[in-house]
Amino acid sequence: MSMSDKDIQQAGLTIRKEMFGAEVVDKRMTSAGEFGAPLQRMINQYAYGEIWGREALPRKTRSLLVLAMMCAANRPHELRIHLRGAITNGCTREEIREVLLQVAIYCGIPASLDAHTIAMEVFAEQA
Repeated sequence: MSMSDKDIQQAGLTIRKEMFGAEVVDKRMTSAGEFGAPLQRMINQYAYGEIWGREALPRKTRSLLVLAMMCAANRPHELRIHLRGAITNGCTREEIREVLLQVAIYCGIPASLDAHTIAMEVFAEQA
């Protein structure tokens, strides 16, 4: 039995709220307004419903992958958000550090330096 688009959107929204907190997600969706609402629906349905909702990889593994991709894509704002999600998904500081060290080799030391700075700021928030 396949899920409807609406069901997949709702499942994605649930996953997103589990990772980042309902308040954070609601604020992000509300701040997008009417203009950004279609993108928010797309994020919920495709990113979180279709991809994060798949069971072949655990959320922890997906988080580590996304951290590396945000570094490679030079997306510091999204890196910060996904660092918080990675911690929620059970990633340790040591695992995150290992990903950021590998970023230094494959994406460059400046990318890794920026990511380390952002990670330390996020870790300090968690203390």
